[in-house]
Formats: sequence, C-alpha cells, structure tokens
Amino acid sequence: MAVGTVAAFWAVSFLFVLTPGADWAYAITAGLRHRTVLPAVGGMLSGHLLMTAIVAAGVAALLARTPMLMTGLTAAGAVYLVWLGAVMLARPAASVQAAEEPLPQSRLRQAVTGLGVSGLNPKVLLLFVALLPQFTDAAESWPVAMQIVVLGVVHTTSCAVIYTGVGAGARVVLRARPTAARLVTSVSGAAMVALGAMLLIERVTG
Repeated sequence: MAVGTVAAFWAVSFLFVLTPGADWAYAITAGLRHRTVLPAVGGMLSGHLLMTAIVAAGVAALLARTPMLMTGLTAAGAVYLVWLGAVMLARPAASVQAAEEPLPQSRLRQAVTGLGVSGLNPKVLLLFVALLPQFTDAAESWPVAMQIVVLGVVHTTSCAVIYTGVGAGARVVLRARPTAARLVTSVSGAAMVALGAMLLIERVTG
C-alpha cells in the first residue's frame, strides 16, 4: 500500500480527531470522574475498530445503497448522544466530586459506554462510510479489505493519542477548579445534546 496514500488519509483523519465532539466530551467526563481514562478510551477505540471491520466487510456499501437503514442508524446514534448529554447536564456536580473521589463505576461499564459513544456516533459512521473507502485502490496488490483495515488502524492510533491526552489533561487541569470542571461538564453535555438534536432534525427534515 502506497505510503503517500496512508499519509494523506492520516492528515485528513487527524484533523477529524482534533475536532471536538462526542468522543472529546466523554474523554473529558471520564478524566474528571474516574481514576484513569484508559477504560473509557479503550471502549471508544473499540468502537472505531468495530467501524473499521464493518467497512472492511463491505457493509458500508450496503448502507450507502440503503438510505432508510442509514437513517435508522444515524437516528439511533443521535438519540444516544442526546441521552448521554442529558445525563451530563443533570449531574454536572458529580464530575467535581469525582475529581477528588472517583466514582465507583466498573471499568467494564466505562468501556461499554465508550464503545457506545464512538460506535453509535453518527459523525464517526459517516466518516468511515463516506471517506475511508476513497483512499483505497482496487489496482493495489493488497486486497481492498486489508487496505481499509490498515487505514482504520492508523485512524484509531490517532484517536488513542488525542483522547488519552484530552482525558488526562482534563483531570490534571480541572481537578483543582471545581467551578471550571462543572462548567466544562455542562458545556460538553450541552454540545452532545445539540449535536444529537441537529442530526435528528436533519434526518427528519431531509
């Protein structure tokens, strides 16, 4: 697989990862609420790898040809984002308390929530379905599915670095600033609700 193609995809996907969204919001929340962000980040990375496997298996082509199915998946993801955001808005003070005393939530539950955040994130779904296949070449010696897997791993690696940094940084910077922590949690929750609502409206009106 051409190094130039991988580098071009990495540049595009890295900008995507740097754009704050639902994954950032959950990484920040995990950083404030738990002793370590690794279970939450691991769950989100699993969601990206799951999307890679789906695209590599050819399901992306089916989704592209089936607008109703794509609409249903996008709507489900949007509802999930709204629910997560609403929970964050309802309990912003929990993050402030967690900065001093982490919440007793199992690592498995943190990982499963992270998997849901990224695996059901419409933004991630649309990126993988619409963008990733464009960087493959059927004339290459590598099978297209293998090319997609390589690109997906490149993208997931960028996610691992950024999300871990965001979560750990939030804990270090905000743990001694309860007012700022509460504000960041509320803003993150509002952003998730707004993103989910906009996606729902777009799907309904579209």
